Amino acid sequence: MPLKTLKKETAETLTLEWILHVKNYKLTLDKGLCVGCEICSLACPKEAITLQKQPKTAEGKTQHAKVDVNLEKCNFCGICDVVCPYGAIKVTLNGGHAVAVVEKESFPQLVREIQVDTTKCPVDCLECEKACPLNLIKVNLLTADGKSVRDSTALSREEQKGLKVNVSIKKEQCPCCRICEFKCPEGVLRVRKIFYGKISINTEKCPEGCRECLDVCPITGALYVSETDGKVHVNELFCVYCGACKIVCPVNEALTLKRTKILHTPVRSGAWNKALERLASPIEVTKELKAKGSIKAAESVEKRFKTKEVKT
Repeated sequence: MPLKTLKKETAETLTLEWILHVKNYKLTLDKGLCVGCEICSLACPKEAITLQKQPKTAEGKTQHAKVDVNLEKCNFCGICDVVCPYGAIKVTLNGGHAVAVVEKESFPQLVREIQVDTTKCPVDCLECEKACPLNLIKVNLLTADGKSVRDSTALSREEQKGLKVNVSIKKEQCPCCRICEFKCPEGVLRVRKIFYGKISINTEKCPEGCRECLDVCPITGALYVSETDGKVHVNELFCVYCGACKIVCPVNEALTLKRTKILHTPVRSGAWNKALERLASPIEVTKELKAKGSIKAAESVEKRFKTKEVKT
């Protein structure tokens, strides 16, 4: 048991701590990165994370749900850290990033598959940087001597000849919405989604003039208002299935969301199976368990054949 426990909240962060004799566990939630989605609360095996709806702003705009963590329930396992698509939660041990469930290989990591081919990137093109709804992309130019610049027009002709484009992406905070990929005119970027699923809005149940889901959606263009019926509709091409919209929707079943696939590193774990049951649809859980069973069976057969070969 910890010698001392602390919970501190500011406008920018929520911090929880376990202070032991030689170990100091800390969980930090960055409110600037948190979008009030449901991923961490669903994945938490201790049910330590809750979401609290917030009052509207003075301008009448809906705010995303506030995340709270119960210090008495939290055991700093790091599952919330692993599954957060926005990189808003970090768990540390003695100041260093440490996720026990990953280190013990009892939980997978999300796969953020983002490829950038800067050889195809035109000089002075900032389309991907402008398109990123979370401001995670920074484009600059590198001269032959390693100098970083933003505008090639300020350079001499000689310096312009050796220019190389550098695209920097904060991958640990990227939910992989793919907007940058589609906005990039030269196909420089290739992005694979982390979460796959299905989201739909029942326009008959959706209240007239309601924009609550649209207010909190962190991905510009994933939700939009149709000029035809004035209702909110979904562009699943860019949706990351985080569930921030679902949390604030005021009408039951007006908005439904199901995750059908999660891109993650290989793992065999009861902890992950339980988390998957809460995060994804039952069909997805069954598919993954069957796939694991097939792999295990194949490995068992291969092991038997190798044993026979050795005896022979």
